[in-house]
Amino acid sequence: MAEGGGGPARRKALSLLEAARSRYESLQISDDVFGESGQDSSGNPFYSTSADSRSAASSQDEDDDEEDQGAVPGGPGPMEEEEEEEEAERGGWTRSLRDVPPPHFKDGSGPTRKMPLTASAMDFFQLFVPDNVLKNMVVQTNMYAKKYQERFGSDDAWIDVTLTEMKAFLGYMISTSIHHCESVLSIWSSGFYSNKSIALIMTQSRFEKILKYFHIVAFRSSQTTHSLYKIQPFLDSLQNGFDSAFRPSQAQVLHEPLIDEDPVFIATCTERELRKRKKRKFSLWVRQCSSTGFICQIYVHLKEGSGADGLDALKNKPQLHSMVAKSLCQNASGKNYIIFTGPSITSLNLFEEFEKQGIYCCGLLSTRKSDCTGLPPSMLNNSATPQSRGQYRIRMKGNMSLICWYNKGHFRFLTNAYSPVQQGVIIKRKSGEIPCPLAVEAFAAHLSYICKYDDKYSKYFISHKPNKTWQQVFWFAISIAINNAYILYKMSEAYHVTRYSRAQFGERLVKELLGLEDTSPTH
Repeated sequence: MAEGGGGPARRKALSLLEAARSRYESLQISDDVFGESGQDSSGNPFYSTSADSRSAASSQDEDDDEEDQGAVPGGPGPMEEEEEEEEAERGGWTRSLRDVPPPHFKDGSGPTRKMPLTASAMDFFQLFVPDNVLKNMVVQTNMYAKKYQERFGSDDAWIDVTLTEMKAFLGYMISTSIHHCESVLSIWSSGFYSNKSIALIMTQSRFEKILKYFHIVAFRSSQTTHSLYKIQPFLDSLQNGFDSAFRPSQAQVLHEPLIDEDPVFIATCTERELRKRKKRKFSLWVRQCSSTGFICQIYVHLKEGSGADGLDALKNKPQLHSMVAKSLCQNASGKNYIIFTGPSITSLNLFEEFEKQGIYCCGLLSTRKSDCTGLPPSMLNNSATPQSRGQYRIRMKGNMSLICWYNKGHFRFLTNAYSPVQQGVIIKRKSGEIPCPLAVEAFAAHLSYICKYDDKYSKYFISHKPNKTWQQVFWFAISIAINNAYILYKMSEAYHVTRYSRAQFGERLVKELLGLEDTSPTH
């Protein structure tokens, strides 16, 4: 038997995986929320040791094929080096390391309310989008329809929308997150994407009328200057729902979730259709609990002209990414959260400012994308001496540690959340254990978990892509709310009764919004 032949190797691989899981638990990683635990971290480019690694490609100047040839004697671990320290000492950075206690976190985490065993998908969704929000959509849509017709002529086919119709309208849109199609109108077609089971609830003409006049805020007030005025009240209400329904764990990540076009549509549509679709005029960032995947806060940054805060300036000015980070963490002060950041956000000035507010950080550095002001240049240059995987250098300034770790490419980290003297390990099935500072292991573990979230949940974003920016933001926000609702559902006792998958949860929600009684999922 093949199983018997590979017995020792199999047992070794299993022991490595068990060690990885135990370390995940110590880092507050919970695999139960997703219901599936990957056996390898190869999906995360940070872990990859191949020449295709995006992180390695951006930071490596030497040949990736040299694995351990000419390795520094002594193997993995801290590098013994002869170099000038005067430059680093002038900036306050020193090679002398000291233990830094981890930030104390005493707040509880998880759902703030206990949902009943009979709680439905609609009950969890309405934690974030309650009836009063839906009723406001009804009022604003009817107001906009009235004013529109006063200006451009009456529409005899229009009848004021009701709450029931608004729920059905949302249900049709949400159905495109489960059964992806190039247009929501395909539901009423006779083609492949038709859905006769829900098409009878509302006629296509009625749906199109509601879509034409749909609004969250019908008109701009004289005091309103914000460009997101048509969507901001809904975003504020959604944020209040996130804050009141869930308390995040200590470890969180700032990043841009995957909200790109559906790959099925991109693969099937024509070049003409692609040219007609406008590029997104906004950037959407989130603060996300890395132990559950729950998105705690949303920040939308618009591309507005050529102003200093425009999205086009974000590509060249890391300080604007710093502004995004400050906006996402404005409610996190004094809670001793540990925030993981990517290269565009990581900077010494930002981390020092956050530390004064009781927010601790661990971020990946890039000499091309990061603001490296205040960091010693000697730590930003790759060593000309061949190195073996797992070797690292560390410099310290106050509680801040700057780490340069080698794994077939140089990876640099800045952190004040983890002690530089504590050791960690990266575990891979094929390569075994690769030593590293604890901050490197923690970063890899939490970012790998966010990659799992993106892989699992990004395919459930609503496929409808309107041309108006505020509507694009609205449907992305609704998609995030449904994903958050499902996470709360999986953490509740109701999950142990019905055990819906993410697709089944979405189908159940659609049927409840449409008022259908037959809501049993297909197992």
